[in-house]
Amino acid sequence: MSRQAVRIAMIVLALLGLGIAAYTTYVHYAGIKPACTAGESCTKVQTSVYSELAGVPVALMGLIGYVAILGSLLVRETENTRFATLVLTLGGFGFSAYLTYRELFSIHAICEWCVTSAVIMTVLMLLSVWRFLRAEDKPPTTVDPAGATQSTSATVADSGY
Repeated sequence: MSRQAVRIAMIVLALLGLGIAAYTTYVHYAGIKPACTAGESCTKVQTSVYSELAGVPVALMGLIGYVAILGSLLVRETENTRFATLVLTLGGFGFSAYLTYRELFSIHAICEWCVTSAVIMTVLMLLSVWRFLRAEDKPPTTVDPAGATQSTSATVADSGY
């Protein structure tokens, strides 16, 4: 898969996660029951003591996290921005894992919105690790017909990489 394809896939996933987090944040502040095919499981999770951390809704933290991840993907790609995306997705994955643990062993209910977000964050984290480890900041070089090597940095810079 090309660098561009990975980046686009990650942007799409971040947008999906952003949509889920926006919906669950809305549900929290509106005080309504979330749409849920698993009966009252989502409501049980959304209204549990674990739905807030220090008075801040977990859904809002997810919303802010997805905005930060999306922001790191939309700026010009450098080693620093790839690293920022990596740190953000690792943090999001860790937090999602903690919340999934709480769903399973403390709340004893599974919220499909939360699971979907956790799956999205897991895939984002895996793609972010792969993207960070395989990336090179050196622009590719080409050989012109005369045999001279030249940098294609103008093309790379113009494409956002």
